Amino acid sequence: MCGLVNKKMSSDKKMSSVKETKEAVVDLTYICSQVRFHLNYFEEEKKEMLILQYIKQFKNHGAVQDFPKGLEWFNVSEGLSLEQHLQGKIVLLDFFTYCCINCMHVLTDLEEIEKEVSVEDGLVVIGVHSAKFSNERSSKNVLSAVQRYNIMHPVVNDVTLRMWHDMGITCWPTLVMLGIKHNDIKYEFPIVTAVSKFILGPHNQPLAVFVGENHKDEILSYTKVAIAYFKSFNQISDHSLPLKPAHHLLPSSKDGLLFPGKLTIFQLEQETKLIISDSGNNRIVITNEHGRVEHVIGGYNQGFKDGDFKNARFNSPQGVCVLNDIIYVADNNNHAIRKIDLEKRIVSTIAGTGSQGCDRVGGRHGTDQALSSPWDVAIYHHKYKDTTVPVLLIVIAGTHQIWALFLEDTIWWKEKKYPAGTCAAIVGNGQEENRNNTYPHAAALAQPSGIAVVQECKVAFLADSESSTIRRLHLDSGQVSAVCGGDKNPTNLYAFGDADGKGHLAKLQHPLGVTWNHLDKRIYVADTYNHKIKSVDTTTGHCKTLFGDGKPDRTFTFDEPSDLAVSPNGNILYVADTNNHALKIIDLKNEKISTMPIVSRRDSNRNTDSVFTFDTTVNARGGELNISFNIVFSNDLKLNAGAPQEWQVSLPANTWTAKSLTGRLSTPISVKLPEEETCNQLPVTLNIMACTADSCVPLKLSVLFNVQRKADAPTVVTEEKELVIG
Repeated sequence: MCGLVNKKMSSDKKMSSVKETKEAVVDLTYICSQVRFHLNYFEEEKKEMLILQYIKQFKNHGAVQDFPKGLEWFNVSEGLSLEQHLQGKIVLLDFFTYCCINCMHVLTDLEEIEKEVSVEDGLVVIGVHSAKFSNERSSKNVLSAVQRYNIMHPVVNDVTLRMWHDMGITCWPTLVMLGIKHNDIKYEFPIVTAVSKFILGPHNQPLAVFVGENHKDEILSYTKVAIAYFKSFNQISDHSLPLKPAHHLLPSSKDGLLFPGKLTIFQLEQETKLIISDSGNNRIVITNEHGRVEHVIGGYNQGFKDGDFKNARFNSPQGVCVLNDIIYVADNNNHAIRKIDLEKRIVSTIAGTGSQGCDRVGGRHGTDQALSSPWDVAIYHHKYKDTTVPVLLIVIAGTHQIWALFLEDTIWWKEKKYPAGTCAAIVGNGQEENRNNTYPHAAALAQPSGIAVVQECKVAFLADSESSTIRRLHLDSGQVSAVCGGDKNPTNLYAFGDADGKGHLAKLQHPLGVTWNHLDKRIYVADTYNHKIKSVDTTTGHCKTLFGDGKPDRTFTFDEPSDLAVSPNGNILYVADTNNHALKIIDLKNEKISTMPIVSRRDSNRNTDSVFTFDTTVNARGGELNISFNIVFSNDLKLNAGAPQEWQVSLPANTWTAKSLTGRLSTPISVKLPEEETCNQLPVTLNIMACTADSCVPLKLSVLFNVQRKADAPTVVTEEKELVIG
């Protein structure tokens, strides 16, 4: 009975503390907004005095509850607690969800703050992931987001939103600054002022609340003032934390893709080329249709630099499109539009300043016009009377709008004239809503992230991610209308799911990519958080699932696919399978899916552990080549039976075909060769995992077959090759 009574008393005390914390967060949200108003009129010294005055007057609200037990943590070797790890620290809790563009903007601010004030200085930033979409609750997906966004501070997955509710958080992003009590310090006396009595030092209470983005300078000021103030009473600790960044879990090879974001296809000298935004590697990769790399533009490190292909730098580039021999890039984290001249092999900046803007109107010239997270781009050939000019349409996720960069002097909608080089908003009022309207500036989008122009219909289809819809932009008038997904209520951004159907009955979950297939007159959608590819009949608005298991796992087909593109003949669909760090190829005729290997033109010895070369001969009239491998170790290594031992093959010409371009080591490679007398080389890459009794090591093997063609050779050739590894 006593135990029950004590438990109830403890529960009542906890409920009272939670209530007080919620009240404190509400109060501080209002108070900080009032302080912010006054800070705008003060010099730095007076700002610090005002903040100090405010901190001295904070009330002793109920202590914040510790992190719930059992939550999954990232970037640390063990879960953190207020009492064990964070005593004597100023803790900044960043309540975020990884789909949110405003939350992404805050991450950049936090990175700069952490560079200036370290954990040892007294500041600990902790991301509290509070999912909007059901897909975002998965810790595996949160881990991918932590890696993709280069988050280095601790992150906890508040999967049930318990902390969100206990602290009274209402929107993303919200940052709560806490002062954590230093238990090693004993208070011998209270300090009495003419106004009130209060205890020196923080007491596990909220000190400040910042709602939304663009608070970097303010947060930095609060942080420095709070640390200096509490440090004067020996209340700040300089101890470190058990940090363990999750970046080491990413693929170690630089040859492959890392979180590819967007892609497009174009014809160059009658050959099909793919342009891939290798977003995680901060570069643009151009390949042939079989994945053989022809150009790498940019480097692995983030940067904002124009120049030749080797020296230019991007920062998480996304959308790409082509006009003649020019590639346009939505350089997302640089908030800029970049131009790649394939003939001159030069990268230049044509719009954006390199820093995030908040302008929702625009109208400045090129690099004088600040942008906010451009996510995709497309070319529209705008006709006015007898004149046709190219216009670069820009999907601006940060301000929920569509902008245009007028590449030539243009007479736009309603006879409005734009000089060449002008960059301006053309659709959306900047509010985050699913609001369709006849008037383009009265419509509202919700973090648009993909665009597909259908020139012959004078429309563009938009993947509107936060409303989970596909929208139609009428390019002859600016009208925005619904296609499928979402809800009739324009303010409801939670009408997501996974359901085939017509119009609003169809449900999507945060789609990021959309493309048009001229062959079947349908649009294809990368339904990102459902891990599916869907098609939409644009005349009826009926949406149906084509490919994907709906599960984010390497053993399934897709993991958060972000974009897609259709081959010129309409038969092949290429998919940027983002979290699988791969490009998938879908044969729409036979519905087969394979992974496209990314093969460098450089020496095959590079970045490989072993290299093997073999000769084989196939009949010149055509034939079939079947290849299998037996791995033999001359040391104590053995193949790990539980690991995915895989091969990848790269076809030397589009006239060659294969049952699959990737497969398990236990499955033979099967390639069909056309009638020809030309000799070719067939490269194969093996990615295997070998282990000793106490450790494992990944190995990359390069195998090259010199394929000869002779009239008297067999039409079916089987090669069983033993690969000896020392």
